[in-house]
Amino acid sequence: MSCLRVIFAIIFPPLAVIDKGCGSFLITFILTCFGWVPGVIAALVILNNKDS
Repeated sequence: MSCLRVIFAIIFPPLAVIDKGCGSFLITFILTCFGWVPGVIAALVILNNKDS
């Protein structure tokens, strides 16, 4: 996880996970619409996942 991606995850979470696939982007976008904190948490979890 690079520092630039962490900054993107804090500022605009869907932008940080855009290359992880459409599903990850949509989930993060929907959670960000419901609230900024759930979107940030989802983005950081997706970015921290070693499988992707």
